[in-house]
Amino acid sequence: MNRSSSPLWELTRARVVEFLREPEAIFWVFIFPVLLAGGLGIAFRNRPAESLRIGVADGPGAAALAARLDSFPALRAFPMTPAEAADELRTGKLALVVVPGDSVTYVFDPTRSEGQLARRVVDDALQRAAGRADPRVVSERHLTEPGSRYIDFLIPGLLGLNLMGSGMWGIGFNIVQARRKRLLKRLLATPMRKSHYLLSYGLSRFVFMILEVAALVGFGWVVFDVRVHGSIFDLLIVSVVGALAFAGLGLLTASRAQTVEGVSGIMNFVMLPMWIFSGVFFSYARFPDALQPLIQTLPLTPLLDALRSVMIDGAPLSANLARLAVVAAWGVASFGAAVKIFRWN
Repeated sequence: MNRSSSPLWELTRARVVEFLREPEAIFWVFIFPVLLAGGLGIAFRNRPAESLRIGVADGPGAAALAARLDSFPALRAFPMTPAEAADELRTGKLALVVVPGDSVTYVFDPTRSEGQLARRVVDDALQRAAGRADPRVVSERHLTEPGSRYIDFLIPGLLGLNLMGSGMWGIGFNIVQARRKRLLKRLLATPMRKSHYLLSYGLSRFVFMILEVAALVGFGWVVFDVRVHGSIFDLLIVSVVGALAFAGLGLLTASRAQTVEGVSGIMNFVMLPMWIFSGVFFSYARFPDALQPLIQTLPLTPLLDALRSVMIDGAPLSANLARLAVVAAWGVASFGAAVKIFRWN
């Protein structure tokens, strides 16, 4: 059988053409991740640290104390009534309130890192103003190495998120729509296997995966100077494994769903834990140690670790084989289960 008459080839080509005829899908796969990267990259761009807003409650010596604190570059101090200070502290507009007196009192929320920082900076400023001198000389060295910015951390996270979203949403919705329109029953009468139909979705994802990676990584490089410190080929291999794995998950979620609402609920149930725990926008190390083994088993977690390892650390593919094995295992298991339980009706 030549390639032009192969059911798998024809189905894959149909998937590609079908995608290109959907402007909404093109927007969410190619344009939305770039807009998100641009917005977050601007919001969290490298810039000088903002001054901490400090309230000084009215009382004896409050004006002089506020002026003394305001002279330090890291602080902005505002005299105000105790009621105003308490209200702005409660709503997060102030990091700390200083109550003057024979002994200065600091009022702050200990659960906010900004409050803890403000307490240390204000106390250091007041002690120095009172004549304290450091007994030991220290020096500073500022980190300016590539890969240390938030945008360098964010771009691989958005890339993994896009591979997951386009693999699951793009496949799951298409299959359910075809099932609702009775198109799957017609395909059942054609000379093809169930595996051909499902595999065609995975192969079509491979085509668009290359464009997704090029669009997002290229945007990060042109606009924010985000570099790929490892091999571009290694990055593509990692992306291919991730795209095919989530294509398998997308097939599995849509294997039995009868309605768009149903498959939407299933996919949200599957993806929401990865949105939260896998480290897309911040490191998953922030979560308790008891959750770490569970987080590591989620397919998006090792995928993001592998993407960041190649892009930021410049690590070779051999250093990420264990991570890719976990991602690939999810893809193989999902595709196998999808083939087994898939229903045309």
